[in-house]
Amino acid sequence: MMFHKSVLISMNRNSFRCASLIVAFMTAMGVQAQTMEKVQEPINPKSIIDEVIWVVGDEAILKSDVETARMQALQEGVHWEGDPDCRIPEQLAVQKLFLNQADIDSIEVSEADIMQQVEDRINYWIQASGSREKLEEYKKQSISQMRNELREVLGDMMRVQEMRKHLVKDVNVLPNDVRRYFKQLPEDSIPYVPTEVEVQILTQTPKIDQEEINRVKGELRDFTERVTKGTTSFATLARLYSEDPGSARRGGELDYTGRGTLDPAFAAVAFNLTDPTKVSKIVESEFGYHIIQLIDKKGEKIKVRHILLKPKVSDEAIQQSLLRLDSIKADILDGKFTFEEGAAVISDDKDTRNNHGLMANVTQEGRTSRFKMQDLPAEVARTIENMKVGEVSTPFEMVSDRGKTVCAIVRLKNRIEGHKATVTEDFQVLKNMLLEKKRQERINSWVADKIKTTYVWINDRYKNCDFEYQGWIK
Repeated sequence: MMFHKSVLISMNRNSFRCASLIVAFMTAMGVQAQTMEKVQEPINPKSIIDEVIWVVGDEAILKSDVETARMQALQEGVHWEGDPDCRIPEQLAVQKLFLNQADIDSIEVSEADIMQQVEDRINYWIQASGSREKLEEYKKQSISQMRNELREVLGDMMRVQEMRKHLVKDVNVLPNDVRRYFKQLPEDSIPYVPTEVEVQILTQTPKIDQEEINRVKGELRDFTERVTKGTTSFATLARLYSEDPGSARRGGELDYTGRGTLDPAFAAVAFNLTDPTKVSKIVESEFGYHIIQLIDKKGEKIKVRHILLKPKVSDEAIQQSLLRLDSIKADILDGKFTFEEGAAVISDDKDTRNNHGLMANVTQEGRTSRFKMQDLPAEVARTIENMKVGEVSTPFEMVSDRGKTVCAIVRLKNRIEGHKATVTEDFQVLKNMLLEKKRQERINSWVADKIKTTYVWINDRYKNCDFEYQGWIK
């Protein structure tokens, strides 16, 4: 594909897409971000006279892409080291390398995952601006328009992230590598590990009144009847009433999913559906009560839509659970049994019951019992903030990660105060640090090699730039 080196055009939707992607890409890749007290006014796209300033492969980077990315970075509080006039087009070029390779390697992300990211971003914007109306006024777009543009932007960003993961999937480090790395670290480069805690939890789930369960089932039966009669579509009812926020926005739709990733009771019914015009029986899962409608099946995966309703817990039931936990705490303090024994036998929390109540922090790097305070559920963090090691809390109410109201007591098992990392105490921290270093080295090497084999044209005024990667100028 050939390009004129100077074209006069108005900034179009692709410019917004590139600009938004560069800001999202910079943030995702660890570029420093900070909140700005005053947000700059949005740039007027019609005021930009455009020209092609870079070509990577058969993709052009426009002057408007760079200008809009710069303005968006200011709005979102993102800044970078080096000259923005050089670093922004270079990062746009690097993205195009990743996206081109993602096309070659058929790296994709699911529509459901993209839309979840879109909704999370829009909800963040709404909270930051104060209301939907204020956000629309500031952006000069409707929520629907923002959603459509973000879908492309975040879809590309997620494909870049998946491509990066694919490139480093076989990078690993051995224990001896970590010890050797730590010995070679200068004193001022040893990472500071913030305060971490280990917490044990014992929960009781308030009993839901049968009358409330009957109410929920009655609503779901009414929905089924309305769909069967054709008076309302399943998707419309899901958008209006489903209490699964992620899928409700998509008309209750769950993307193609394997049996193992679904709640067993939900999966047992969903995978037995054969007629897309029918609605399933009512299904009880650990999340609440559902009705399900088949959309499609592909091999061992199924695509369905569902409506979730969660029975409400009465205040009386919550008080009864809190009193029960108060009694359990008293028995622990009286020495009738230990917190560990109580958690293993009495607790309703199946995730911690087999581990004597010890909470697990599951991250991309692995599984650990240590939490930074900000990584704990908010109610737990507030409860243990001023507790002493070994102390058992008073009972409190919280919402579980499955969206259910539960009551709990917690015990602060250990507190590791903030300190400079050591191999003996913080091996995993140092391992993650070295692993990330090696992964970045692999990425840098890949980008450098890709530049060598990719057609690149750069406007003359960028040829004196101090680029992060060598080889752009050919």
